[in-house]
Amino acid sequence: METILQMKGITKTFGNTRALYNISFDLNAGEIHALLGENGAGKSTLIKVLGGIHKPDEGEIWVNGKVANIGCVADARKEGIGIIHQEIFLVQNLTIAENIFLGRELRNKKGYIDYKREVETAQKMLDNLHINLDAASLVKDLAIGQQQLIEIVKAVSFDVKILVLDEPTSSLSDEEVTSLFELMGRLKEKNVGMIYISHRFDELYKVTDRITIMRDGESVATVETAAAKQDELVKLMVGRSMESFYVKDYKEPGEVILRVSELSKKGYFEDISFEVRAGEIVGFSGLVGAGRSEIMRTVFGDMRSDQGEIFFKGKKSAWKNTRDAIHAGLGMVPEDRKKLGLVLSSSVSYNICLACIKNLTKFEIINRKKSVGIVEQAIKDFSIKTASIDTLVSSLSGGNQQKVLLSKWIATNPSLLILDEPTRGIDVGAKQEIYRIMNELVCRGMAIILISSELPEIVNMSDVVYVVRNGKIVKRFERDSFDQENIMAYATGGSMNE
Repeated sequence: METILQMKGITKTFGNTRALYNISFDLNAGEIHALLGENGAGKSTLIKVLGGIHKPDEGEIWVNGKVANIGCVADARKEGIGIIHQEIFLVQNLTIAENIFLGRELRNKKGYIDYKREVETAQKMLDNLHINLDAASLVKDLAIGQQQLIEIVKAVSFDVKILVLDEPTSSLSDEEVTSLFELMGRLKEKNVGMIYISHRFDELYKVTDRITIMRDGESVATVETAAAKQDELVKLMVGRSMESFYVKDYKEPGEVILRVSELSKKGYFEDISFEVRAGEIVGFSGLVGAGRSEIMRTVFGDMRSDQGEIFFKGKKSAWKNTRDAIHAGLGMVPEDRKKLGLVLSSSVSYNICLACIKNLTKFEIINRKKSVGIVEQAIKDFSIKTASIDTLVSSLSGGNQQKVLLSKWIATNPSLLILDEPTRGIDVGAKQEIYRIMNELVCRGMAIILISSELPEIVNMSDVVYVVRNGKIVKRFERDSFDQENIMAYATGGSMNE
């Protein structure tokens, strides 16, 4: 195989923090090479060095056998390097064609944008990659998975030879993931080398050829995927064995904290009834779009139901919004922590204290000593890796951002905490920490509702599981009858054999 990329001795520091140290990494043409490591291991920094966002303090980048001087994003693009970030960066109100040619529009002899030629050229690109979409379609009308494919088409349109995909499946349905993998297979046939970042081991075994493991800013090992065992990979990632990955004590739950009766909202869910007791974790399983998040947003006061009743601590709820729900003793960690959960441009301290600010304020003046105490205790209890309480949340790894978000709601001392995909996009070490925190909370008597698309998480952390399909609860499982295949069969509407 032809080696198209070599990163030799890459070192990068930010102030007193060493982000990368003497990293070596190579990529072959037509290869999918995974980067695996905990949040904060240095994967993103390494990719930003490759993409021209950061300049290394030491080391060299070789592309196609020659030293590449990559000082900015444009330099990386000239070298045939494209990066698909986890977040979508397309302009929603423009068409597919307009997005592909944004900033380098095709023009006619008079200097006007030749929209017709853009659509025709973009359509040929889509057809060439077997993507069944109309180039004249507006991006806002596409599903997230389809938008992810357009990001790849845009990168390929720059004659990319090295493509980086950073957590590309984190917000995709199973069907969209399949389409993405099929496209990656076609790019592989065209000798495009791909660097694939993911925390999902099943994906790594499905699509990658080699795996490089990073830990604490260093490359620990590179292994052939086919010969790699998952427990060995985890040990290399975290520097320790993880026999007790799921941390869960099973105890007799207490009184009913929440009772939902015949709750409906047209177009979202119908006739929803369930109970949650103190000291238990109630899991909600189902496919993406089944209506789980909408049900819980309604319970939390963010959406209004058309009919049905919610009883909290024995009383019929009368809250009109989330503020009322929080005051009553509810907390909710949303699925999208960056858009709905955190203020990324603010500090760790600000974010943790945001939901309980009333308890820290007297005569509109914040009790600094009290707030600092809460934040420092949260950092200690949840092992949040941050330089200080004043560090911007945007600079933290995904796992530590998630711990800050959890801390924010736990600081309100809720009786019921709703967790919507609490471990999405974080590494195995951070996941184990989240499970430990959840277990401690229910042992203290808190009730937790867990929404998760990861069946092992649902099965190992829940006391009771409800399966939601097409806006309806189709099955309730007790702990002694948990079975991943059976839960999936109810979620999909298929049979056990299917």
